[in-house]
Amino acid sequence: MSHHRLTRSALLCGTAAALAMFAVLPRTVGASSESFEVTLSDDEWRKRLTPARFEILRRAGTENAWSSPLEYEHRRGIYSCAGCNLALFSSTTKFESGTGWPSFYAPLPNAVRTKSDYSIVEPRTEAHCRRCGGHLGHVFNDGPKPTGLRYCMNGLALLFTQK
Repeated sequence: MSHHRLTRSALLCGTAAALAMFAVLPRTVGASSESFEVTLSDDEWRKRLTPARFEILRRAGTENAWSSPLEYEHRRGIYSCAGCNLALFSSTTKFESGTGWPSFYAPLPNAVRTKSDYSIVEPRTEAHCRRCGGHLGHVFNDGPKPTGLRYCMNGLALLFTQK
């Protein structure tokens, strides 16, 4: 009778291989059971969005930290979805999180939906536009009062309109 023993290196190699395979699978946005008011084909989204915005909004990509001019935006205004122009956040809820992405402690009413995101080892909460399902970023429980939440958003997922 042979006994198989799982070594630490075998476990690490297997885990790394599984993660690498998972990383190359295409990701789509929004919950599969959800329907959205604005629904377009990938070709239609590609015509509407820049390649970088398509990658973030439609493929749940992430821009590099500190790369968005919206991280440094301090004027009063509204942040809307770059995919469908739905108003998502007010500048009155924006704060400096020090993370490199525009952060807000609350969205506007009926603007953002969330779902569980298991794309990395640690589960997270993904935030997406309730009208088009566009991926915006993630929500964390380390924000300021009054909500204690940090909506950490990709700047390319947003459009800013000054008030």
